[in-house]
Amino acid sequence: MKIIATNQSDFQTFFHNLLAARTADTSQATKPVTRILQTIKEKGDEALCEYTLRFDRLSLSPKELKITKQEIEQSYQKIEPELMNALDLAAKRIQQFHEKQLPPDLHYQDDCGFDLGYRWNPMDSTGLYVPGGTAAYPSSVLMNAIPAKVAGVRRLAMCVPAPDGYLNPLVLAAAHKAGITEIYRIGGAQAIAALTFGTQTIQPVDYIVGPGNAYVAEAKRQVFGLVGIDSVAGPSEVVVVADRHNNPVHIALDLLAQAEHDIMAQSILITDDEDFAHQVLRAINEQLKILSRKAIAETSWENHGAILVIKSWDEAVPIINQIAPEHLELMLQNPECLFDKIKHAGTIFVGKWCPEAIGDYVGGPNHVLPTSRTARFSSGLSVFNFLKRTTFLKSNKKGIQKVGPAAMAIAKTEGLTAHALSISSRLNSLHK
Repeated sequence: MKIIATNQSDFQTFFHNLLAARTADTSQATKPVTRILQTIKEKGDEALCEYTLRFDRLSLSPKELKITKQEIEQSYQKIEPELMNALDLAAKRIQQFHEKQLPPDLHYQDDCGFDLGYRWNPMDSTGLYVPGGTAAYPSSVLMNAIPAKVAGVRRLAMCVPAPDGYLNPLVLAAAHKAGITEIYRIGGAQAIAALTFGTQTIQPVDYIVGPGNAYVAEAKRQVFGLVGIDSVAGPSEVVVVADRHNNPVHIALDLLAQAEHDIMAQSILITDDEDFAHQVLRAINEQLKILSRKAIAETSWENHGAILVIKSWDEAVPIINQIAPEHLELMLQNPECLFDKIKHAGTIFVGKWCPEAIGDYVGGPNHVLPTSRTARFSSGLSVFNFLKRTTFLKSNKKGIQKVGPAAMAIAKTEGLTAHALSISSRLNSLHK
């Protein structure tokens, strides 16, 4: 059933199943990933080269793990000028948007005489994981690397697998554009392990970002706490809210743009017009025929896609907030009627001339977004991911006299004698 109305008796059951159907079981990856992480930790480069031969069919010595400056420059020179200009535009817009995110420090004095505040500092190092092969995404390199650079991260180490020795020149060109010079031809859970623990060749990092397969996701999950991670990303998703004033082909293509990512991707249309719903469904079936990734998009749509017909736009709000979609399109004549009411979404694309695909490449805001309903409690990748906030406070004699007794009272209640004494000894010294 592709089209279902909210007033149908089985809607709630259908809607629940729609959201639950993509729950991923990564248990099969847990033990292999644990073993890989431990082996890299113990054997370093030797194990890294062994896993690269086994999984990527590429024989390397430790000296060949790092991609040379010459290889990066050669890849950069292979790119057609038109495509290079497109990467330039994307990089410029991404950088401009993220520069505006840089937060100010805080410093003030309260009525007790305390100086209080916080200051922001970038992380020292970040690891960027990039999927390799023919289905690599240079846009993701820009989206992950540029915010880190804007934040002031001094070292950015990138890992990209080279199956059968193949390195995607667009990925290296994007890395060059983003100013990344430290790149390793490794992938999988073993790359996450190398970035976390370090090897004889690769220095460990403090934070790891970037998408990957189930084994990469599981590796990031397991190393979290030893290093920071951006998220454990799930398959992509979009909710398109559209009225009958749209071209049904445009809406169909917006839905298929998500479906063609992955067979587990999800595309949902919400509309108040059943006739328009059928027009979009017919357009989807027609547009599927021309897609180069038809098999993937068709499987995604058949298994996880849906069209929901609502009675009023107010009814759409709780549905959207419950889905908490990675991407939300408001393709309405008056999108503002819903925009202010949406609490949970990764990015919102407002108006019929702003499809989600713009945001994937040249919009400016980051396309690394919370998936699988995690927009309920998390946000997309930003400069803030690469910054740490350190608070500070400074007191004089007046300040400790004013607040010290209250702190002592709480410390004594908690049974922490030294805490109370560390304050009372100072207060007593003031009277000597």
